Amino acid sequence: MVFLFIYPFMSKKIKKAAILIAILLLPSIVYLFLYSSKHNFNRLEFIGPRTTISNEKGGYDTIYHQIPYFEFINQDGNKITRDNLLGHVYVVDFFFVSCPSICPKMTTNMGYLQSKFKDNKNLRFLSITVNPEADSVSVLADYAKKVHADTKSWHFVTGNKDSIYNVAFSGFFVSVQKDSIAPGGFLHSNMLILIDKNAHIRGYFDGTTHKVVKEQLIDAIDILYKEDVVPLKGKKQAVIEQKKQI
Repeated sequence: MVFLFIYPFMSKKIKKAAILIAILLLPSIVYLFLYSSKHNFNRLEFIGPRTTISNEKGGYDTIYHQIPYFEFINQDGNKITRDNLLGHVYVVDFFFVSCPSICPKMTTNMGYLQSKFKDNKNLRFLSITVNPEADSVSVLADYAKKVHADTKSWHFVTGNKDSIYNVAFSGFFVSVQKDSIAPGGFLHSNMLILIDKNAHIRGYFDGTTHKVVKEQLIDAIDILYKEDVVPLKGKKQAVIEQKKQI
């Protein structure tokens, strides 16, 4: 208030200096406000097993479960690995092209997410087939066109069947398997799985229910990006240990 009162009486040079100082101090002021004031932002939980290790200061750090290394081929014949996706928030689902039941709904909701975040160049989408014997690169390419996917950020991948099933179970904690009585011959999760920039699982969302995707998953994605800029009082930043496990 005092600044506003005396501002009209300042010389031009002092006014310019005052404006420059205000611009330089603004980020710090905003940061202090966010840190010291009350806000409704809560960190998403880390899902999966965790371990603690001692640190150099005599305390303990938490190591959270990471998606193990994987290596698949996408609809364009390009290699997609776990490490390619480090640094990106991404959403994962398991599907197969000939699926007659839940897959079309899940794919529609993935497409909805992609359109909602079309201006976010960092967000990625990963659809992993559970029927790699049938879902070749060319089949996935045709499917991507059919569902109008933007393949710059949405990868439909295939690969070794055992590798896919192993990473589904031990990495993403979902079950996939052949089942002769299941629609299309395969059982797989209906979940859209949210992964943060450090390959941690941060949420599971019913991919067949549009309301859940619209009201819960979109909010969760926004929260992950807010974690980069909004400090959380009393929370330590997770210690990240990236390992390439082939």
